[in-house]
Amino acid sequence: MVETKRNILETEPIGRLLLKFSIPTTLTLMVNFLYNIADQIFIGHATGIDGVAATNVAFPITIVAAALALLIGDGCAANISFCLGRREQEAADRTLGCACMLLVGAGLLLVAGGLCFLRPLVRLFGASPAIAEDAALYMGILLFGLPFSMCNMALTAIIRADGNPQYMMRSMMIGAGLNIVLDPIFIFTLDMGIQGAAVATIIGQIVSGLISLAYLPRFENFRMKKENLCLHGGTVRSICSLGFPSLCTQAATAATQIVMNNLMRRYGTGTVYGSEIPLSCYGIMTKIYQIAHAMFVGLASGTQPINGYNFGAKHYARVRQTYRTAAFASLLISLGWFCVFRWGGGLLAALFVTGEPLYQEFAVHCFRLYMLGFFVYGLPQVTASFFQATGQPAKSLAVSLSRQALFLIPLAVLLSGRFGLDGALAAAPAADMLAFLLAGCLVFREMRVWRHKGWV
Repeated sequence: MVETKRNILETEPIGRLLLKFSIPTTLTLMVNFLYNIADQIFIGHATGIDGVAATNVAFPITIVAAALALLIGDGCAANISFCLGRREQEAADRTLGCACMLLVGAGLLLVAGGLCFLRPLVRLFGASPAIAEDAALYMGILLFGLPFSMCNMALTAIIRADGNPQYMMRSMMIGAGLNIVLDPIFIFTLDMGIQGAAVATIIGQIVSGLISLAYLPRFENFRMKKENLCLHGGTVRSICSLGFPSLCTQAATAATQIVMNNLMRRYGTGTVYGSEIPLSCYGIMTKIYQIAHAMFVGLASGTQPINGYNFGAKHYARVRQTYRTAAFASLLISLGWFCVFRWGGGLLAALFVTGEPLYQEFAVHCFRLYMLGFFVYGLPQVTASFFQATGQPAKSLAVSLSRQALFLIPLAVLLSGRFGLDGALAAAPAADMLAFLLAGCLVFREMRVWRHKGWV
């Protein structure tokens, strides 16, 4: 009798698996965010505060693209992990084909919708009259690279489920490196300003997207088949159900960015800083924040194939061990970034704009106040991924939405009405603490249920 080869997800030590899956994903995401940071740095030195504010206003559209990509990619990866754990090969193959069709449709709709409503979107995203035209110009070009960026983000999760996260890391690094090289050429040498930054960005995204698409025939644990390139109703529902928490998390991020942009513009107008300095400082802070956030998303995403496979295979003790290891790592990372934001905000802000005392003053204050509760930031990310991988999208959704949609946005609106800019910024640490408490309570109750069932 021939013994079936066992998957590494049920045999290798948890710590080694987390490193294998989390580090490439983290680096992939961090490199992806370098697109925006490189643009901001070069634009800041070329055009000053107004240029930085304009590109910040366009940032929510990239978050919307990420939301759609992760809905499809994370949902597909989670469903594939379940199918492989249950030894359902045909269902795994069908999921891949269906996800590819969803990805094509979502990318085309985003470009078409963005171009049709370009200027209303710029106003919605918080642009002041002084920067509205620059923001529209930048975003209008950026839209054409988003379908390729979405391919990268979605296929990152799917290729990770296939056990090869290193491939996407190389893809992202090539695209980001190309963008960084082209930025000064288009912005300074060709004197294209923020328009040049947008062109450099989409060239990098297109190259990365094509490299990621080249992996489609190379999957090892599931296959791309022509007959599966269709929208199968049951498979679409499974993908969207499991990916819905990821969609909502990114949608909440976009909503937070839009709300905070408008609050910075509204309440900054009545201060010595004006509207553009708070807009640019908040935008710079969110770009740096995205680098930190990428580490938690990478860690949480790295647990997903481990938890999904082992939960499907009923290896519940390995699922619990994976969560505990990831939770401890997330708290250590949170503490490290808290120190960076607390004492390094001035240095980070100076990377983008120099020679502006008011800008520097507000940037330091912004980093310190907004990130005051960041030392507990990581646990909700890992907890949401745990519930997603164990087939509990409602709980995953509640944890995913808690910080931004349930707590941060309402608190920012309420506190800003009373305390202005400081009230809006102080909402973030309060939301961090509340989200941490919610995640801790839910996972404690879940583990108690598992013990009663005799799973662990």
